[in-house]
Amino acid sequence: MSSTRRAALLALAVLAFVPGAAPAEDKSIVVASTTSTQDSGLFGHILPLFKSKTGIDAKVLAQGTGQALDTGRRGNADVVFVHAKEQEEKFLADGYGVKRYPVMYNDFILVGPGSDPAGIKGTADVVVALNAIKAREAPFVSRGDRSGTHQAELKLWQMAGIDIGKDRGPWYREIGQGMGATLNTAAAMSAYAISDRGTWISFKNKADLAILVEGDKRLFNQYGVMLVNPDKHPHVKKELGQQFIDWLISMEGQRAIADYKIGQQLFFPDANVPGA
Repeated sequence: MSSTRRAALLALAVLAFVPGAAPAEDKSIVVASTTSTQDSGLFGHILPLFKSKTGIDAKVLAQGTGQALDTGRRGNADVVFVHAKEQEEKFLADGYGVKRYPVMYNDFILVGPGSDPAGIKGTADVVVALNAIKAREAPFVSRGDRSGTHQAELKLWQMAGIDIGKDRGPWYREIGQGMGATLNTAAAMSAYAISDRGTWISFKNKADLAILVEGDKRLFNQYGVMLVNPDKHPHVKKELGQQFIDWLISMEGQRAIADYKIGQQLFFPDANVPGA
């Protein structure tokens, strides 16, 4: 072997042990999140900004909140970004999350057909409206998917004094799908539904559906974000995941959320509101 070739091979061998020559770290994270953050178009707006700032690619698993938290429990995500505070607090109490950070809020709305068979249009009290829907057995479509929106809907039925699991009939239809599919079904059936406002604003196939009940304080919709606990799942990318959380709650991230509009603002940042 020539001395020149021997030197070249030696240089390659040395280079293999140089830290800087190792393959670059995969700068990506998996975010398990509610469908409303995806279906509303929010992630399409903020994730490119986050990647431009940090170089981190956030890959979203859009699921109902219950499913997203289950994904976190199994260690199949680095971060969960959802909207069901009681479930989030249980996730933490069970040791699956590190810390919950409030991020933003909007509200739920009760939508329904223009014909309004339950006569609820303009009602300020969502409990009164649900009682009217039940009394007249007007068609109602539920997500039925353990999402944050589904959990909120079930709580509202309870507040109305209705055991929807026992008292429902053919008028009440659970579809086990996301918000967009639920609204599509409600539009096709001329039925009522509970929706988050963000998905509703971005939804194209409204047909004759309209907002019939809004503004009740019981329709408040808070979002929170948590890092999946690396003590439970050591493969969690805790540094990259925390960078995502830190950006969301930073002035820059909060401004990006506030700047997302489709004719009107869809989400309202509140990372600095105590107890949110």
